[in-house]
Amino acid sequence: MTSTRLNARNNRQQLRLRPNDKRQNKELYMTDVTDHIDTNVRERILVTAERLFREIGYQKTTVADIAKALQMSPANVYRFFDSKKSINAGVARRLMGEVEQASQAIAAKPGSATKRLCELLTTVHQMNSDRYVRDSKMHEMVAVAMEENWDVCKAHIGCINGEIATVIASGVASGEFHVPDVGIATLCTCAAMVTFFHPLLMADAGHKPGPTLNQMIDFVIAGLSGSN
Repeated sequence: MTSTRLNARNNRQQLRLRPNDKRQNKELYMTDVTDHIDTNVRERILVTAERLFREIGYQKTTVADIAKALQMSPANVYRFFDSKKSINAGVARRLMGEVEQASQAIAAKPGSATKRLCELLTTVHQMNSDRYVRDSKMHEMVAVAMEENWDVCKAHIGCINGEIATVIASGVASGEFHVPDVGIATLCTCAAMVTFFHPLLMADAGHKPGPTLNQMIDFVIAGLSGSN
């Protein structure tokens, strides 16, 4: 077969493929657009649900209330979340994600591990306090989330523990901390801070005598650094 005939045949094959290529590209584009719209709708539902949880409480808020505030039908809400429980899990995941992002940013900073650990522990406490303890209606929501959506809470705890471990490990590497096992040191640090991290324990601890946040952080740092 001559090169001219071969090129002509290849051109005809390419022309036959082009309509399909265009259709496939269009389908991929429409899929991307649909995914983007779905993500935006899901986010609007979660933002609205969080606002209603804060205003009227988790138990009193219904899926119909959320749908009405969004000017959509309850059936449309159920397209994105199969139950109020899953909406609660999404709101909890969203709030916890903000704490995780702040923790990751602190752990990734350069400089003193001691200062970073103090900042990280303080930030987690303050953010949890602002979100769940000072607002009684959101406290109700997180209590339900911990009962019904424990997997979400476990993933969050694992993430925060991981960032604490990162900072402790860097402190060991720099000579600021002196611990034989970073994993055990992380577990001990988290156990010491649980009253200042756990939303339900934080609310209860406010009515009982005990060390302040700064006193507990100083205690943790002293233990990690080997101070007497």
